[in-house]
Amino acid sequence: MSDTRRGPYAKSARRQAEIVASATSVFSARGYRGGSLREIAKQLDLSLTSVVHHFPSKSALLVAVLESADSAHADSFQADSQDKGVAYAVLQYVRRNVERPEMLRLLALMAAESSAPDHPAHEWFRTRYEQTIRMLALALRRDQQEGRVANPRDPHGIAESLVALWDGLQLQWLIDPGRRDLVAAMTSALQDLLGPQSLPE
Repeated sequence: MSDTRRGPYAKSARRQAEIVASATSVFSARGYRGGSLREIAKQLDLSLTSVVHHFPSKSALLVAVLESADSAHADSFQADSQDKGVAYAVLQYVRRNVERPEMLRLLALMAAESSAPDHPAHEWFRTRYEQTIRMLALALRRDQQEGRVANPRDPHGIAESLVALWDGLQLQWLIDPGRRDLVAAMTSALQDLLGPQSLPE
């Protein structure tokens, strides 16, 4: 591909990234129903037409925002869980998430809103939870076989409990960051659920 073709594509990608970042801020503050494409355009000093050119609907932009918020560190999680186990990988992920509270706030807010079946993100979150639990269950089964996890329960059930713990502690931290150390809270919860040997020395 020539440089003359790369230029416009790169500019378009940058513009899309700017719109997604602005939408993240707006949706985090106002929720999906409270935020508007017009407000996002105004924040970027763009026309509404320019925003719609990149994202033809508000729901399409929401999905892009959620994908952006959720995709960070996914590859690192897979590598960490294979190398040192699920508990280690979760704590590494939590440490990175503490540095991006706006993204966490968006995911927590949208997850609550999307419990309504008519919400544009309802199917996205349903699929996300299914895939997350399935991925964790596979990794937990491997950890059980390798002696990293003492809990003998079915890995799928452990994975569901782990996701519930993770979401709950994360939400408590978002509401009151000064009240508790999220990494320490997750460390204790993981040891209670998986066993002390779940964390590498």
